[in-house]
Amino acid sequence: MNEKKAVVLLSGGLDSTTTLAISKAEGFSPYALSFRYGQRHAIELDAAKNVIKQIPVEQHLIADIDLRLFGGSALTADIEVPRDRDEEDIQDEIPVTYVPARNTIFLSFALAWAEVLEAADIFIGVNALDYSGYPDCRPEYIKAYEKMANLATRSGVAGTSTLRIHTPLIHLTKAQIIQRGLNLGVDYSKTLSCYDPGLDGQPCGHCDSCLLRAKGFSEAKVNDPALQ
Repeated sequence: MNEKKAVVLLSGGLDSTTTLAISKAEGFSPYALSFRYGQRHAIELDAAKNVIKQIPVEQHLIADIDLRLFGGSALTADIEVPRDRDEEDIQDEIPVTYVPARNTIFLSFALAWAEVLEAADIFIGVNALDYSGYPDCRPEYIKAYEKMANLATRSGVAGTSTLRIHTPLIHLTKAQIIQRGLNLGVDYSKTLSCYDPGLDGQPCGHCDSCLLRAKGFSEAKVNDPALQ
């Protein structure tokens, strides 16, 4: 058995699914971690379950936390999801779909599980190009969090291992991410990127995430199988 363990954050979306495939291609045994955090698009968890059927993992956990307690985001409060914005508007400012401290919270859970697993690697599908302006998707954020993690863990203090946060998509365009995934055999029909899907899981086609996804498939010159 491969003992090169890694915790992989898996939302069920395009980026996290590609990240999971990359972790396996790099020889890691992935432990997938998803979150039910009160998001309006919680149906994405069904996508995550479908993803691991095509990309097997050692274990898949879904952590329950309720960020609706704080609100402050169109994904966790009664705030309208922006629709039909152009690319300049999407990347011009931090949008209302930003969930305060979400990646910090998610990485903290991943860090805790990694300690228990005695894993020194965490994968997260953040992207600094087509990233919708989220502050917790930037390289400097990841670098700072990684430094903190190595100060805050038993293995880091003892010097037995050094935790690394892998961000294989961080400098890729959405089209490049899609092409990388296709080269690894990812079936994107199983993924869901939409912030405001219908009850049947169909993407709205109008939110920022849907628009960035459509742009990526268009630039990659392939059809989005989730829409077929």
